[in-house]
Amino acid sequence: MSQSPLNLPQIVLHDIWHHKWILLLSVLVVMNGVAVVYTSHVTRKLITQWDQLLQEQDRLDIEWRNLLLEEQSQSEHSRVTRIATKELNMTRPLPKEEVMIRVK
Repeated sequence: MSQSPLNLPQIVLHDIWHHKWILLLSVLVVMNGVAVVYTSHVTRKLITQWDQLLQEQDRLDIEWRNLLLEEQSQSEHSRVTRIATKELNMTRPLPKEEVMIRVK
C-alpha cells in the first residue's frame, strides 16, 4: 500500500477555491463590520463636536446680551449729560447764541 503523502496546503487552497463565494461573503461581512464600527466612531466624534459648538454658541449669546446691556447703560442720556458738564465743561447754549442752518 503505497500512498502519496497528503499536501495539506494544496488541499486547503483547493477547498477555498471550491467555496470562493463563501470566502467572498465572509470578507464582505468583515468589511461591513469594520465600516459599521468606523461610522459609529465618526458619528460619536461629530456629536461631541456639535455639543461643544452649541455650548460655545450659548456662551457667546450670553456675552452678546451682556455687551448690549453695557452699551445701553453707557449711552443713557443722563450719563452723557453728566460727563459733558463735569468732565468736558460743556454747557447748553443760550437761545440767542443758537444758530439755525437751512440746507436748500
